Amino acid sequence: MLARLRSLTLLGIEAIPLTVECDISGGLPGIHTVGLPDAAVRESADRVRSALRNSGFELPARRITISLAPADLRKQGSALDLPIALGILAASGRLPSGRLDGLMIAGELGLDGAVRPMRGALPGAILARRLGIPGMILPADNAREAAALAGPAVHGVTTLLGAAQVLQGAGSPIRPGADAEAEGPGDGPDLSDVRGQSHARRALEVAAAGGHHLLFVGPPGCGKTMLARRLPGILPPLAPNEAIEVTCVHSAAGLLRGAALVRRRPFRAPHHTISGMGLVGGGRGPRPGEVTLAHRGVLFLDEIPEFGRATLDVLRQPLEEGEVLITRENRTLRMPARVTLVAAMNPCVCGNLGRSDRPCGCTPAMIAHYRQRVSGPLLDRFDLQVSVPPVAARELGGAPAGEPSAAVAPRVAAARAIQSARFSGSGPGTNAAMGGALIRRHAVPGPDGRRILDLALRRLGLSARAHDGILRVARTIADLAGSDSIRVEHVAEAVQYRAFDRGPGGEEVRPGASNRDP
Repeated sequence: MLARLRSLTLLGIEAIPLTVECDISGGLPGIHTVGLPDAAVRESADRVRSALRNSGFELPARRITISLAPADLRKQGSALDLPIALGILAASGRLPSGRLDGLMIAGELGLDGAVRPMRGALPGAILARRLGIPGMILPADNAREAAALAGPAVHGVTTLLGAAQVLQGAGSPIRPGADAEAEGPGDGPDLSDVRGQSHARRALEVAAAGGHHLLFVGPPGCGKTMLARRLPGILPPLAPNEAIEVTCVHSAAGLLRGAALVRRRPFRAPHHTISGMGLVGGGRGPRPGEVTLAHRGVLFLDEIPEFGRATLDVLRQPLEEGEVLITRENRTLRMPARVTLVAAMNPCVCGNLGRSDRPCGCTPAMIAHYRQRVSGPLLDRFDLQVSVPPVAARELGGAPAGEPSAAVAPRVAAARAIQSARFSGSGPGTNAAMGGALIRRHAVPGPDGRRILDLALRRLGLSARAHDGILRVARTIADLAGSDSIRVEHVAEAVQYRAFDRGPGGEEVRPGASNRDP
C-alpha cells in the first residue's frame, strides 16, 4: 500500500517542497530511504522505528520503501522523521490517508515518540501559503513561529501519538496570525550611559538615520564598543515585512526559542577569528552567516584589523548589493544582507597615536602595516569614519549624562520617514543605499556646498565612492535637520566624517576655507 504526503527541506534560508512517498511491500523487513538523503535523514529509520514502538504502534514486518522527491535534490536535517512515521502508519492502514493532501508535515522524533523542535518553521509556513496548503503539523515549540504568518492553520504537536490524533480529526489548530506580537522591544543599552563623545554620538545618530556604515577610530578604552552596542536602541522598530524577513533568517539558523516574530533589530558581533564562510555563510548544507543573521540590524566588527584581510574582503559584495549569493551544484542561493556595518579599530598598533598624554612607540612602517590589514576598497564603503578621542576625567566624573536613546530615536525615525516617502516605499529604502542616479536626483548640494566638496576631493584625494558617500551622508544630515535642500553646513559636516582620509592631526575642510590647493 502507498501513502503520499508533503513536507519540506531547507536550502539556505529557503524552504523547498518535498513529497514523501511510503510504500509497504513484500520482502525482507526494513526501512529503505531513497532520494539523496544525507546522514541525518538515513538515520531517521532507527529513530522512526523506536518512536513507533514506544508510541504503541506496531511496525509492519515487511519491506518499507521511503522515496523523497525531487530525487535530484539532497535532503538534509531531521525534520523528515515525523512525515516518514506518519506515512508508514497511513500506508499500513493505521491512519486515514485522506487528510494528508491538505497538510504539510515536518518535525524531528525522539526515540520515545516526542516531537522535537526544527529549523525553518516560518519559511515552511510561507511555502505552504504559496502552494495553497491549508494546514501544517509541526512541533509545538515551532507552532507560534509558523502561526505568526497569516497563512495555513498550524497544529502544534508534542508527540507522534498527538500527530496521529490530528490526522484522525482531534485537536484544533492555532489561528493564523493570532500570536504575532510575542516579542516586545525590551530594554537595551542606552545612549545616556555614554559620557562625553558628542562628535561620535552625533555620527551614531547620522548612521542610524541613513543606514550608513560607520568606522570608529580611537585608542583603547575610549568607548567605541560602548557606542556601537547602543546603535540598535535608536533604530526604528522593524516593520511587519522586515520582522518576517528577520524571523525567517533566525528560524533557518535555529536561533528562535519559542518566539513568534522577531521584533528587535539584530546585533551581531562575531569574534575576529571567524572564517569567511562564517561571516557570509555557506558550507556543505548552506547556512546563513553573520552578515545575514544581522539582516535589518547591526553587524559590529570590533578590532577590525585583527580579522583576516581575505575574510573581510568577502564582505565587499554583500555590503554593496545587500545580499549574499552562494552557488551550490545547480542552484544559486540568495540570502539577505541589508545591514548597518559598524567597525572599531585603534589608530596604530599600540593605540596611542595622536594622544598628548601617552607617547606612541610605533614606527611609520608599523602604522602603515597595521592599517593595510583593512583593504582600501572596504574602507571606502564606510561613509562615516570618525575619530573617537579619550574621554577626559572631568567628563567621566561630574559631567551630566547625554541624551538618552529615547530622545534620539524619534529624530532618527523622522529622518527615516522622509526617506521612505522620498523613495516611495521601494528602491533603496535608505540614503545609504542610493546609487549614482538617485544621488544626482536627491543629493545635489548648492554652489557653496559643491565648492567645499571639490576642495575636499583635491586635498584628501578621495575616490569616486567616497565622493558619493559624502553626498549620501549630507543628504541624511539634511533630513535630520528637516531641510529639503543640502546646504553648505551639511556638506561640511559630512566631510568631517572622513577621519581616515584626513589622518591624525590632518587638516579639516570648513565653510569659508580657501579654495586653493595646498
